[in-house]
Amino acid sequence: MAKTKQELKKTLEREYIVPLRKGWLKVPKYKRSNKAIKTLKEFLAQHMKIYDRDLRKIKIDINLNNEIKFKGMQKPLSKIKIKAIKYDNGIVRAELAELPKILQYKKEREDKKTKKIEKTIKTIEKNKEAITPKDIEESEEEKEKKEATRESTMKLEKEKAKELKHISKKEEILPHRKKLSR
Repeated sequence: MAKTKQELKKTLEREYIVPLRKGWLKVPKYKRSNKAIKTLKEFLAQHMKIYDRDLRKIKIDINLNNEIKFKGMQKPLSKIKIKAIKYDNGIVRAELAELPKILQYKKEREDKKTKKIEKTIKTIEKNKEAITPKDIEESEEEKEKKEATRESTMKLEKEKAKELKHISKKEEILPHRKKLSR
């Protein structure tokens, strides 16, 4: 059975400034950012004590990937500062050491949204406990009233539609009253 992220223990955590240029200069322009990612993975495999040098054990954060490819496929970054964390199952996660201001702002907004959602969930749970059977009966009566008003509005709309059809029939009978198109 696989462990969740919370159960995994960090065995090693380090920050590196990874040189990427030497790796991506060896390949054609259209492959450069992909080679930069591979160079990053090879660097981490060497420095984070992955003995079999399996690149599949290294997971790169989406923000890090986007930062490397920010200027395009042909012009990746020459070096980047990362934070690498190795877990007890042998997987290494790499992420940006310092988030750009835009990403920090987005992360703060997401944190605020999650806090608001948690608060609303708590209030809903409190309100569920406070609801009595009388409240439920009243809400059913209100629903019946709303349905009755909906039915009456539907009847009015049908009557208006009939009137409009009647008017359109008159216009068909009297074509000279229609405006002529140019």
